[in-house]
Amino acid sequence: MSLGEKLRQARLDAGLSQRELCGGEITRNMLSCIENGTAQPSMRTLQFLAGRLGKPVSYFLEEKAVVSVNQTVMASARQQYDAEQYERAMAVLEKYTEPDPVYDREKALLTILVQLGLAEQAIAQHREQYARELLENMDTHDVYCAEALNRQRILLLGRLRGRQRLCSQLPSLDEELMLRSREAIHEGNARRGTHLLEAMQRRDTPQWMLLRGEAYLSEGAYQNAVQCLRRAEEAFPEDAIPRLEHCYRELGDYKQAYLYACKQKK
Repeated sequence: MSLGEKLRQARLDAGLSQRELCGGEITRNMLSCIENGTAQPSMRTLQFLAGRLGKPVSYFLEEKAVVSVNQTVMASARQQYDAEQYERAMAVLEKYTEPDPVYDREKALLTILVQLGLAEQAIAQHREQYARELLENMDTHDVYCAEALNRQRILLLGRLRGRQRLCSQLPSLDEELMLRSREAIHEGNARRGTHLLEAMQRRDTPQWMLLRGEAYLSEGAYQNAVQCLRRAEEAFPEDAIPRLEHCYRELGDYKQAYLYACKQKK
C-alpha cells in the first residue's frame, strides 16, 4: 500500500472523516490529495496526521523508505548557512554521520558553500592566511555545480596578495561576453559590443564573425562588415545574407547586392 492508501485506511479504521482528521493543521483538499497520491506530506504534516490517528510515523512510510539520521543536522546546517553564520554551520556539519546515501552529496555541496562563505568573511577581516588555507585545501570535485564553485574559489584566491597565474584555471568567459556583446550591439552601442568581442579568447567562430560584422555595419565600415559576414553566411544565412545585401548596396556593388537579394527569395 502507498502512503496515501495507508493514511486513508487508518482514517477509516479510526472512524474519522477527512474534516475531522485535518483539524486546523491542514486543509481537507490537501488531505484528499495526499490520500489520492497526488501530493506528498511534509514530515511535519505526516507527524501531525500520525499523532491524530495514534500511529507511529514509520507505519505510513514505505518499507523500503530510507530515513536519514542526519536529517536534523542538515536542517540546522542549512538554517545557519542561510543566516550567513558560517562558523556555526561548519560546527553543525561536523556532527554529520557518514556514510549517508540520503544526504552525502548535499552535505559535500553545503560544506563547500560554507567554506567559501568563511573564506570571503576572512578576506574582509584581513585574515588572509586562514582564507588561503580554506581555499587551497578545498576540493570542488564530484559536487553539484563543480565548475561554478571552482570559479568562485579561484576568484577569491585572486583577492589574496601574492597569488599569480590564476587566470589559466578559470573557465572561459566567451559565452557571457558573446551574450553581452550581442545585447550591446542590438541596443546601438557598437563600440561596447566590439570591445567585448575583442576580449573573447576565440575570435574565429561564425557567431563571432556575425556579431563583428553587425558592429562594422552599424559603424558604416561596410567592407570590413562584408569580410566578417561572408564567414558567417553558411552558419547564419538568415542573419548574414540580408546584411550582406545592404553592405554591397552601400559599397555600390549592385551585382553582388542583386545576388544576395535573390538568395533571400529562395
